[in-house]
Amino acid sequence: MQEKTRQSVWKLLFDGGTIVLEAPQDLGGATPPPELKWDERIGFHRARAVDYRRIRTWVHRLGVEYVDEAELYNRLELHSHFKREPRPYQEEGIAAWKAAGKRGLILLPTGTGKSFVAELAMMETQRSTLIVAPTIDLMNQWYEILSSSFQCAVGLLGGGYHEIEDLTVSTYDSAYLHMERLGSRFGLIIFDEVHHLPGPSYMYAAECCIAPFRLGLTATLERPDGRHQLLDDVVGPVVYHRSIRELAGQYLAEYDVEKITIELDPEEFAEYTEAREIYRSFVREKGIRFGGPQGWGQFVSVSSRSAAGRRAMKAYQAARRLALSAPSKLRDLEGLLRQHKKDRVIIFTNDNDSVYRISQRFLIPAITHQTDAKERKEILSRFNEGTYPCLVTSRVLNEGVNVPDVNVGIILSGTGSVREHVQRLGRILRKQPEKRAILYEVVTANTVEQYVSERRREHDAYRLDEEPEPEPDMED
Repeated sequence: MQEKTRQSVWKLLFDGGTIVLEAPQDLGGATPPPELKWDERIGFHRARAVDYRRIRTWVHRLGVEYVDEAELYNRLELHSHFKREPRPYQEEGIAAWKAAGKRGLILLPTGTGKSFVAELAMMETQRSTLIVAPTIDLMNQWYEILSSSFQCAVGLLGGGYHEIEDLTVSTYDSAYLHMERLGSRFGLIIFDEVHHLPGPSYMYAAECCIAPFRLGLTATLERPDGRHQLLDDVVGPVVYHRSIRELAGQYLAEYDVEKITIELDPEEFAEYTEAREIYRSFVREKGIRFGGPQGWGQFVSVSSRSAAGRRAMKAYQAARRLALSAPSKLRDLEGLLRQHKKDRVIIFTNDNDSVYRISQRFLIPAITHQTDAKERKEILSRFNEGTYPCLVTSRVLNEGVNVPDVNVGIILSGTGSVREHVQRLGRILRKQPEKRAILYEVVTANTVEQYVSERRREHDAYRLDEEPEPEPDMED
């Protein structure tokens, strides 16, 4: 039987996150696609599992007799139990995705119903589906959404669960751990918050799955390291994009953005200037350049090798702490909380120390990565229902939390990431009747934070006083 397979009937197999083509070495004289590589160890051609669709299409077009034993996913009959009409942009997004062969990225702002877009994609495809989410909280949210919408068994992979169903939700970590074994079980794979995927480990999970249909969802795609460009290979290109500015008013809350600049007192500013100069002198002496993604890593490496380098690192940390956590920021925060005492407010900082300091000073509940799951759920529940009017957090609520009544965001500190800034804005933009949101950004003048602020405000969502750029005339 094996000899017959080699000589006449070709066979496609899934093997440990790859596709094996059992066929004669010369492939009957056909020129193989570049994805297929000859594997001397087994005496057959092999390709990544992500290339399954291309390989199968090529074999099919050759007209040879073949057996596909790689495809272990099922055809489904999914019907949503909630009768609701998709919004125009949701319909447009799915239409663009279908036109691209049911493969690609859809970029929509937070609060515009990306989960419903995923449901539409599942109903269009009707194949066993794996949804991959970055956190256990998001995994649980997807479980609730799918269970309610389709009223069928939904599997979980992660957080102590290993239950595989035709509809399964996984964390990125668990997908990475198990995709070599499970990669043939799903015909559609959906990556929620797909900007997480380009990490080397997570990309491996995408490569080990045969799913011919792929969808990536996010509000903010770009990564500082540029690795988002790798998504074209394992998920597909951007097929549809709508911005916050385009959807604000009709589908998102109207909003304002206000920048508040504060000053360090003379003693603090002198300390900041001295620390900054120690750091900068070391960087200049060592010829370290921060123009690319390698700059920071170079500084960390070089600074660890000498006493002067360690002093420079401490100086950098001291200057950053003064700029991002200036005591006068808390005075402005007190005024903002008094001004918005009847509103629902969420405060964002860059570090946990600031979170706990604010929490203790103003008696505000706090959520950080150290908050256990039960306490976090209780705090968010009371915040949503209005028992707690304010909440302070570091970075853990940048994504994956639904707080529709929040209408005031206060950013006391953050990174230079445009994505982080847009995610924080998105937390306060869920549409509610008569709602108009406002985002405050508190920045320390004459410090590096001014540059950080300018960099993270490059997104068009923050240019409310500017008209959007007109679309280019393609006939020009």
